[in-house]
Amino acid sequence: MEIQRINTPNAPKAGGHYSQATVYNGLVFVAGQLSIDPATGAHKIGTIEEQTEQALNNVLAILQAAGSDWSRVLKMTVYVADINLWDAVNKVYSRMLGEHRPARAIIPTGALHYGFLIEIDAVAATDLG
Repeated sequence: MEIQRINTPNAPKAGGHYSQATVYNGLVFVAGQLSIDPATGAHKIGTIEEQTEQALNNVLAILQAAGSDWSRVLKMTVYVADINLWDAVNKVYSRMLGEHRPARAIIPTGALHYGFLIEIDAVAATDLG
């Protein structure tokens, strides 16, 4: 089994024993992304809208590094600290993904690491692997 690991400076460095993404058999599996500025490593603990946009930008940067983009996303999982944040998250999500509507799960989690309000992962098609 040949797995390709994706690592781009355009997304936050992996903060533990994992890869930003892995590619296998034409699929890219993006690790959960938080609202971290990839240029500085700063935790962007702002509004839920700001955190959602940054997390999605991080997902997109990894998708692009893996030869993919929003139009090839098959499934996204969105973890939110409070389900009452969902309407605000969905507005940013809809704006950024446009007409593309991948399968999606929304999971309320309670408190997330470092005080973040959202984490997002994705599975997408790619020509790699």
